[in-house]
Amino acid sequence: MEQSYYHMGSTAPLLGSTIPQHFAAVAHRFPDREAIVSRHQQRRLSYAELAASVDLLARGLLGLGFVRGERVGVWATNHIEWLLLQLATARIGVALVAINPGYRQQELAHALARSELHGLFTIPGFRSSDYPAMLCELIPELMDGSPQLNSSAFPLLRRVVLFDPADAAATQRPMSGLTLWQEVLQAAELISEDQLEAVTVALDRDDAIALLYTSGSRGFPKTAVLSHHNLLNNAWFSAQRMHFSEIDRLCVPVPFYHCFGMVLANLLSLSVGACIVLPGEYFDPLSALQAVQEEACTAIYGVPTMFVAELEHANFAEFDLTSLRTGIMGGAPCPPELVRQVMEQMHCPELLIGYGMTEASPITHLTAAEDPLSVRLETVGRNLPYQEVKIIDPDSRRTLPLGEVGEVCFRGYHIAKGGYYGEPEATAEAIDSDHWLHSGDLGTMDENGYVRITGRRKEIIIRGGENISPWQIEQRLLDHPAVAEVAVFGIPDDFYGEQIMAWVRLHESESISEQDLRAYCKEGLAHFKVPKYIWLVERFPMTGSGKLQKVRMLEETLARMDGNRRPSSD
Repeated sequence: MEQSYYHMGSTAPLLGSTIPQHFAAVAHRFPDREAIVSRHQQRRLSYAELAASVDLLARGLLGLGFVRGERVGVWATNHIEWLLLQLATARIGVALVAINPGYRQQELAHALARSELHGLFTIPGFRSSDYPAMLCELIPELMDGSPQLNSSAFPLLRRVVLFDPADAAATQRPMSGLTLWQEVLQAAELISEDQLEAVTVALDRDDAIALLYTSGSRGFPKTAVLSHHNLLNNAWFSAQRMHFSEIDRLCVPVPFYHCFGMVLANLLSLSVGACIVLPGEYFDPLSALQAVQEEACTAIYGVPTMFVAELEHANFAEFDLTSLRTGIMGGAPCPPELVRQVMEQMHCPELLIGYGMTEASPITHLTAAEDPLSVRLETVGRNLPYQEVKIIDPDSRRTLPLGEVGEVCFRGYHIAKGGYYGEPEATAEAIDSDHWLHSGDLGTMDENGYVRITGRRKEIIIRGGENISPWQIEQRLLDHPAVAEVAVFGIPDDFYGEQIMAWVRLHESESISEQDLRAYCKEGLAHFKVPKYIWLVERFPMTGSGKLQKVRMLEETLARMDGNRRPSSD
């Protein structure tokens, strides 16, 4: 192998079933095993109970008139009802649109319009947001209209369904235009079990079954259209890489609306009969630690910031985490030292590093417990079976020799079947005529197919003609024992074109000056890579899924700096 191209084969074939077909087989095999534990709702469902609840909801959706090919959104935090909707919509061929519960009114309006919803399920609110009131501002017909909506702003939207996670069957109606959860279940009386089964049998593995928004870390999110075949195979082959089975119990602090939760937690667990454990409706480090100990979880997920928060929690040493075996860290660059700490201090020896993107269902690369430790700490591993990966020159699109830095590209069953919903130009830009998905990430490949991510193509800093990767500077700063998190990006400069800015968050109780950090950089980096500006901060702007928003950091930086590019006095 001389070129940076790798295809992973397998003795196991791709799954040809739809999500409901595969789930039915798993539920039949493990009817009495726990499928989901929702600690904040104080509810537990076995596989038999989950399957029965899914079928009731699916019949209710059919009873309200939802049909194959339509789109239903869910705007909610992590609850059992979210999972029921995920499986019930798949059961009848309706595409589920996952909406970030942190969205404010303008973002919600964009999501509703972009995805052309026929229905929306939501909760009373999240933190300071009153969801029905926000919806009423966008859809005035909810205030005094009929539950069978006729919205002028969103003409396809027929129903907005409210459910209270505290007791969905007793949800109260704050305005007349809302449909209640219990009314959906009552509509199931209109549809027989045979009618439901006939709908499921008619589904095709290539039907679009989910519209997932990209992270939006670099602008307005786009909506990836994904099929049964995309998602089920990605989840199942990820489970095989993790050696996951029905005896495993997965602590899920990551949000369901993100592919990390919806696919790698929910579908992955259900594909093999494992148990999903929800510590809370949103991430809280204490709740996650309690869930691992009290539910004897064998695996845990998280983005790096979540693991940092768990390790740094004041009561961390009090918890028995020895039940843990594996898990996935991903969604953002994973510092090797943090990975090592989770393996050792959280008793998670088979922790894996995951890499991918929403448009790829989402996992393209995953380390393995059998890989050498250096590989598990410093690379994202190799691609999953039946996936191709190559490293190309972004300009000529020529496949590069091994070891050279270029853009990482993917091809295979996992690439979004429908591209970006309603955005053919954006789709053509991301997925070329040969069906390769261009990630925008820069990386290298070695002779064994292992990939190392070195940065983002669009984040390269060009200072005085030198191309500088923020990733290398971030890794240097993260090597300092006082540093917890880092974000490096370029800011405009009249002379050099760009200068290097580093935002740094220190570990609790640690103290170091910007000058000392700059001196530390000088010891390990070429002079032109040393940040001119280092700011010590207490928090980073994040997406709801835990990714750093460098665009917002740049905006905040420029707002706080004067024309000489020096920090303002405030």
